[in-house]
Order: sequence, then C-alpha cells, then structure tokens
Amino acid sequence: QVQLVESGGGLVQAGGSLRLSCAASGGTFASYTVAWFRQAPGTAREFVTAISRSGGITNYADSVKGRFTISRGNAANTVYLQMNSLKPDDTAVYYCAATLRSIVARTKLEYNYWGQGTQVTVSS
Repeated sequence: QVQLVESGGGLVQAGGSLRLSCAASGGTFASYTVAWFRQAPGTAREFVTAISRSGGITNYADSVKGRFTISRGNAANTVYLQMNSLKPDDTAVYYCAATLRSIVARTKLEYNYWGQGTQVTVSS
C-alpha cells in the first residue's frame, strides 16, 4: 500500500510560480496512476491534473491547462506539479492521489490513496 506526502506549497503573489512534489513510499510507484486535486474553503474537491504510470499520458482541467505541468520521476518515487502564472483562484489545499488502475481518471472516486495535502495561497 502506497503512502503519499505532498510538499512545496506556500504563499506566492499572482503571476508567480510554485512546484509541488508528491513523494511516495510503500509501493511500486511506477504501478500507480497519480493525480492532483485541490479544495478551496467551502467548495468540493476538484480535479487538477493526472498522469499515467509511464508518464506518457496526462490530463488537465481546463482551468489550469497551459499553466500547470504534471510530471513524474519513477526512479525518485515522486510526482511533480509545476504551477506557473498563478492566480488567486488557484488558492486551495492541493492533494496528491494514486490508483492502481491504468485509466487517467478525473474523478476522485477512482483514486484510493491520498496524501494529507499542502496549502497553496496566491495573493492578488
């Protein structure tokens, strides 16, 4: 069973960048499809992006397409989320999630394993 730990969150001004990391342990990381979700106060957790086991397939929410990039280093057991041109609307707790299923899903019910989240705050 894989354990996930997010890091890299923080406070940044609008237009700035952050890189989040999701470090995995306890499983064969290359066997997992991995996604990022986010949740702002008072809202539902929403899909941000996902990446296939090999890294060859990615999927992005329209709201982040062209600004965020997901990548993975299976040797390092880590998935990264590079976030550029950040906006105040990107403010949320960002969660890493994983599944053994091969589908690069956008729905949170597809993911069995979750990290604790990392706070991202974008000031205007």
